[in-house]
Amino acid sequence: MLVRYKAWANGLTFESVMNLPEGAALRPRQTRFGNMVHTLNHVYVVDDIFRHHLQGTKHCYTARNTEHPPSLGDLWEAVQSMDRWYIDLVDSWSAEDLARVVHFEFVGGGEGAMTQEEIVLHLVNHATYHRGFVGDMLYQAAVTPPSNDLPVFLRDHCRKAR
Repeated sequence: MLVRYKAWANGLTFESVMNLPEGAALRPRQTRFGNMVHTLNHVYVVDDIFRHHLQGTKHCYTARNTEHPPSLGDLWEAVQSMDRWYIDLVDSWSAEDLARVVHFEFVGGGEGAMTQEEIVLHLVNHATYHRGFVGDMLYQAAVTPPSNDLPVFLRDHCRKAR
């Protein structure tokens, strides 16, 4: 449910950002990553880093973001692919898989260890946190961000099936 929520909320956020006037998504703003696209790219990079950890492969990142973000359209395509990858992966897991510990090295140095379940929870929380930054930047652009909270997702997408 959580990875599906993340994909849904990403879709709402990207739709809002893509509907902005030309250049608004890249306009410099007072925020950690400088603009909306670079903030969304940071989320993608962290998702990709943990995808490599889950696969037991090395990634090529030396930071938790790239120096320059891709185009918004290219980033949205990559995020959709990443979200599908996580949904398919988590759908294949058993209870034992959720508890499996993954050992990795943090990008900034130091060793880490998390269960696969903890990794998924981290990625969902991390994306929510940074979508909040994008929501603030949307307000700065005179656009009301979409309601992409978990209770809205549960109401509109999960509770109907019950």
